[in-house]
This record gives sequence, C-alpha cells and structure tokens, in this order.
Amino acid sequence: MGILGWLKKKKLQSSQNHEPQLCSRQDDAKYNQLTGHFHDDIKQLKGIFDRSSDIVFYEFRLSGIQKGVLICLDGMVDAEIIDSDVMKPLLNVGRMTFFSADIPLRDMETFLQEQIIHVSQVSIGQTIQEAVEHLLDGDTVLLLDGVKQALFISAKGWDMRSVEEPATEAVIRGPREGFTENLRTNTSLLRRRLKTSQLKMEAIKVGRLSNTNIVITYLDGVVEPSLVAEVRERLRRIDIDAILESGYIEELIGDNPFSVFPQVNNTERPDKVAANLLEGKIGILIDNTPFALIMPITFYEMLQSSEDYYQHFMVSTVIRWLRFCMIGIALLLPSLYIAITTYHPEMLPTTLLLSVASGRETVPFPAFVEALIMEISFEGLREAGVRLPRTVGQAVSIVGALVIGQAAVQAGIVSATMVIVVSITGISSFIFPVFSQGIAIRLLRFPMMICAATLGLYGILVAILILLIHMARLRSFGVPYLSPVAPLNLTSLKDIYVRVPWWGMVDRSDQTGKKNRKRMSHSLRPRSPQRKS
Repeated sequence: MGILGWLKKKKLQSSQNHEPQLCSRQDDAKYNQLTGHFHDDIKQLKGIFDRSSDIVFYEFRLSGIQKGVLICLDGMVDAEIIDSDVMKPLLNVGRMTFFSADIPLRDMETFLQEQIIHVSQVSIGQTIQEAVEHLLDGDTVLLLDGVKQALFISAKGWDMRSVEEPATEAVIRGPREGFTENLRTNTSLLRRRLKTSQLKMEAIKVGRLSNTNIVITYLDGVVEPSLVAEVRERLRRIDIDAILESGYIEELIGDNPFSVFPQVNNTERPDKVAANLLEGKIGILIDNTPFALIMPITFYEMLQSSEDYYQHFMVSTVIRWLRFCMIGIALLLPSLYIAITTYHPEMLPTTLLLSVASGRETVPFPAFVEALIMEISFEGLREAGVRLPRTVGQAVSIVGALVIGQAAVQAGIVSATMVIVVSITGISSFIFPVFSQGIAIRLLRFPMMICAATLGLYGILVAILILLIHMARLRSFGVPYLSPVAPLNLTSLKDIYVRVPWWGMVDRSDQTGKKNRKRMSHSLRPRSPQRKS
C-alpha cells in the first residue's frame, strides 16, 4: 500500500478526533502560515536567519521526486541522530507518492514517526513562527514540498559540562553531585531524589530575546497553592530582553529590592533543593546556569547547612551555636574595637588597656580610620583572590594579607591589635553556609563602624535596633524573615538554635507546611532491645 493510501486510511479512522488547529495571529507577518510552496517557505526562513552562519539548510528529494529540506542550527543538534535516524530512513524509503496538502497534520506526523523517522519526540506545526521557535530551541525542522505543515524533530545535542561536585558549596558529608548548565540534567537530578508523581515541574519561558527555559518545581499536596500562584505571577510579570543567570530572576522577584539581605536562596546542590521541596517550598531551575533558587526563606535558614541533617544532631547543634557566635563577631567586632578604644577605654582590663595603648602609640590615625583602612584592604585582597586564577588566587590572597599586615604594623600605620581584630572578623565572615548572607554581613559591618565612631556603644545599640526593625518588617514571599522567632512559634524552634533528632521532627514548619504538617510517623525514636529475664 502506498503512502497516500495509508494516510487516507488513517484519515477515515481519525477524522472525528483529529482536526488541525489554526494559528490565531495570522495577521502578523512573523506568524504567517506555511504555504506549502517549497521555495517560498525556505525563502522566508532564510530571510529571518539572514547573516546567520550557523543555520543549515539541507535539501534532498524523496525517491527522486518530492523535494524536502532539513533545517537546523549547527552545534545545537546531534548530527549522528539526524544522519542515522532521520536522513537515512528518508532517503532509503521506497517509491513515495506525493503528499497531499489536504492530509491532516496528525496523519502525516503519525506516518513519518511510525514508519520512517526513528526519533521519539516529533511534533507538527503550521506557522513560520513555530518553526523559528523550534529551531532556536535546538530542534530540527523538516519541510516537504506541497505540505503546509512542518515536522519538528527533537534531536538536541550540544557540548555541556558533566555532573560534578558543587564549586561554591563544599561537601563534607552528602551527595557530591551538583547542578549543571543543562536544565534537563538538573530536573533529572531532582527526579532521582523524589520519585513521586507529586513532584511537579511547570515550564515557562522568560526573556524576549533569550527565551530562557525556566522550571518551577514543587511537591503537590505539600506546598501551599497560593504560594505557587504568587511565584507564577511574579515570573510572568518579568518583561526583559534576556535572562542570562539566576541572579536576574532573584533580583526581579524579591519582596524588598532595597534590602541587603537575600530574600531568595540559591544553591548548586540538588539534595538541598529536594530537602526544601519536602518542607513545602518552591524551587526554580533556570537553563544555562547551575544555580537553582529556593523560596521562601528566613534569616535562620541561611545559617543552616545541608550537613546539619546528615550528621549527629548533637554535633550539628554545637556547630550552629558556633555560627551564631561568629555572625556576631563578623558584624560587631571592629565596631566594638572602635567604640571601646575611642569612648569607653575603662571597659578594658588594665593590662589589656596598656597593651592596646602601647601598640597605638605610633599610629597617626584614630581607631575608625585605622579600622577602615584595614577592612578595605582585607576586602580588596579577598576579592582579588576570588578573581585571580585558582592556582595562584589563594596563595596571593594569603601571602598578601600576611605581608601587608606585617609591613603596616612595622611602618606604624596600624596597630597589631587592629590586625588581629580584622583577621578574626574576616575568618568569621567565611563561616556562613550561604555566600550571599555572608556578603550582607560584610556590607553591614561598615555602617556599624560609622555608628561606633560617632556615638560609641550607644551608636552600635541604635544601629542594631534599626537592623532588627528592618528584619522584622522584611518578608520573603509573605513569610516573615525572622520567623519562627518573630513572630514566635515554639513548635518550629526545634530546628533553629538546636537541631533535634530526626525522630523528633515529626511535623513540618507552620510557615510553609500548613497543608501537610505530618512529615513522619510517631514513635520512631530508637530504643534498646528488651532483654529477656
């Protein structure tokens, strides 16, 4: 039976179910229907991709009779798949009768997919715009003379980085897989961890020129529907030329754009995203970047690490206490040094006061200028260490800090005590599991130093009160930034200052897990086996 006969038979079987869907924007030139005139359609596409050296038009004839063309973007398709599963079957097919223009597009798709083309994902379109969108997305377009539809063949293939350990989040204990720049690789990393149909992944495109693929992922039945609707709405409001990295999205969907505190968490770790989805939160995966976004977040979650839940709860609790101490040092230690040495020297023990005073005898600057010089120098060295090549970055930053610090003390520009204060402060600012939270504390250190230089300890107290008021008013997708401490929720405090054992965390947080509070069953606490008497 010939191709035309097979197609007409399929037409009789499915005429009631399969009807062509016409484009509703036919008046727009870029949404023109495919005419079925081979050279006219190719001319339109060549005009759209004018001066594009990477566009490939491969013309051929089916059985030496019917004209056809395969169109793709070089570097975005798998050439082996196109050659073995598309071109060879098309060229090797027997004598082919002309396709008729009135054949339903579903019948043509079914015939080509079932009988000729050996690629699983094949779809049909009727407009030039659809063909352009599929080409830019990495698909291959097949046009046949006399047919008013185009066949879109998914044979994407481009160079990409393999799954590696996250570069910005050191893994002490846990999976050493990190997200990559490929969106489908990232979604598969989540699917492997949450093997449930409740894991939803909604795809949208953002960016007029980039058409960046974005996936909103959440656990249906756990997340609040209102939160999902809010995230969708904020993403749909974005009207921008291009999204090149997740930082674009993070800045455009935050609640308070003028706050230094991050209101959206970012991570390279799929296990961290999966853990947050289990808490009723939402993740956003963006194509071409290994950083995923998590929302909503709170201040205390930014001080928690994934390893806190992979090791013994007592160890995790002590480490959390250490982090809380270090955040106070990173924020306040230079300010306290300035305030005490300038306004309140009587607070220091006599021996320590004499040691500090003797060290500052040759320093020509007040304590504030001395601290400012050292802090700016330290931040500059740290930034230089980040930007330099990895092989020399750490060595230059460490050696530079030692050499400059020692030379500054010997030259009498700063005191040895100030070098110690800045060093301890710098070390403390590296303890934050979330890099963006550490940057926020580093930036707030300078206003604290100014307040300490003007009003002493009273200035520090006023600055802390203003900071707490700002944080109390801050929201992340409607969730209070200081929750569950302000407003107070005693049930959720079991995972803030301490990390209770897993068998004690039966319920999810009230903030994001209201729809499904129960995390696990009761009575999971390990017990010693009963000895028989």
